[in-house]
Amino acid sequence: MTTCSKIFSGDLPELINEIIQYFRNDFSTLYSCILINRIWCRLTIPILWENPFSIPTKNYQFIEMYLNEEDKKKLYEYGINIKIPINNNNPNNNNNNNNKTLFNYPNFIKILNLREIQLSIEQWISINCNKKYYTESVKLIYKSLFKSFIDNKANLNTFKVSDIKYFNDSVEIILENPNFINEIKNLKLITNQYFKFLTVLSNNCKSISTLYLEFNEIHDISTIEKPLLNIIKTQKKLEKISFVQRNYLFKQNKFHLHNSLLTLKNSNCSNTLKTIIFYNIDFKNINILKEVFEQLNVLESIHILYCFSLNNEFIQQIISINNKPFKLKSLFLSSRSFQIESFQLLLQKFGYYLENIGFGFFTNDELKQQLLELIIKYCTNIKFFELLGFNEQCIFLSFDIIEIIGENLNYLSIDNEMIKLSSIVLRELGQILPNKLEYLKLCLKINPSDFELFLKKSQNTFIKKLLIRDYTTIGSEDILPYIEKYIMKKKRVKYLAFKDDFIGRDLFESKNKVKKFELYGIKVESYYSPNIYVTFIAEMYCF
Repeated sequence: MTTCSKIFSGDLPELINEIIQYFRNDFSTLYSCILINRIWCRLTIPILWENPFSIPTKNYQFIEMYLNEEDKKKLYEYGINIKIPINNNNPNNNNNNNNKTLFNYPNFIKILNLREIQLSIEQWISINCNKKYYTESVKLIYKSLFKSFIDNKANLNTFKVSDIKYFNDSVEIILENPNFINEIKNLKLITNQYFKFLTVLSNNCKSISTLYLEFNEIHDISTIEKPLLNIIKTQKKLEKISFVQRNYLFKQNKFHLHNSLLTLKNSNCSNTLKTIIFYNIDFKNINILKEVFEQLNVLESIHILYCFSLNNEFIQQIISINNKPFKLKSLFLSSRSFQIESFQLLLQKFGYYLENIGFGFFTNDELKQQLLELIIKYCTNIKFFELLGFNEQCIFLSFDIIEIIGENLNYLSIDNEMIKLSSIVLRELGQILPNKLEYLKLCLKINPSDFELFLKKSQNTFIKKLLIRDYTTIGSEDILPYIEKYIMKKKRVKYLAFKDDFIGRDLFESKNKVKKFELYGIKVESYYSPNIYVTFIAEMYCF
């Protein structure tokens, strides 16, 4: 029997499992794997059911699989179209077996995102639920799901907690069954509430490897600061931590970064923490970076994403650390002004290691130009390059950077609404692209002839994910025929998203066109779909 025959017959389960794991994010392929034979089905089902609420589908009937008979009867009374188990008092009747499932689906759950759960429930019951019982129905299902997971001995690996109104009704169940959260490895907290729940997390979750903390300044976090800091302090295997601040304009309740950093310094993770990510953080009056970083013995990289107060004081703290081998890997800027001399010192020390760099719309063109010149001089290993808004000098300096980086470049994002500058990009970019890109996003005012020239000059480049947005709103010629001719028929991309502002069209909404692209092995996604509209930043600090 050949190896291929053995795989499909199920004689090599270890190899089959590796194949299935490779396709874990390709749901259509996983569904096909179920149909091969029992072994393939047995190995595939747990993957599909470890995070079913994230699977893009309009069929939410799977929620029924988690509900018990009492819950189903109650929901039926609320007007929800749901299968009711046969009421049978005869123990000798075999109809009871009809209610059993082939797998213990609740036990497979590994990843929970509270927002995804809520949206799935609301979508499921929105069609046929009596409006009078809508809120009661959502609460009942929400609570029943958690009870089902806990009763069936599920153990979470990833938990994403946000301020969801229905979660309050489920907190007590988790408090009474802490084993449900004991093995969490990835914890994402977007909340300023739930003091009791955070206390339970801090007392029971001590093996977190990735911790994401996001706060909204319009809420007061002082009431939950103690359990949050304790979560950090008690971790023994923490490898990555992200500090994220939203709504920066609201300054009345500033996130207490100072206390969190001091906790890192005195925590159990001083010999495990490898990565720190700062997003939208204000470093004003933060003067303990050197003190903290020097106590983190295995720190490998820091990532600074659209932060504020990146002044000389901040930079001096970073560059003065000499006894630790950590590297600045990401630098995304949005400030209107900063000291270019200080950034030159920063890039002199870390430029060789810098892999991800970008400029937001708020960085003025003069500073962009000076920084681009420094990047050319010091940064040769860039993998991700983002340029949002620019003048003519900046775009030609960016072309120089792309040529210098060469095949090392994996992600490229260019965004500009000026007709002249858009034309320059399309005329000059194609011939300098590397042979392969993981991600290319072009948001421009597109002249069709310039676009065709770009496609011709870049025909030797394969792009895994291509996003195109045409900002042109007046008298725009349809560029879709060029996409079909030079991209679709030559199979130059794996995933494609296209949005035309003039027509107000998202290619994904044209089902016939989608099917046409699928014949060439190209998957068309919505321009705003999280599957394709994913920036490097989101991929890096989300899980």
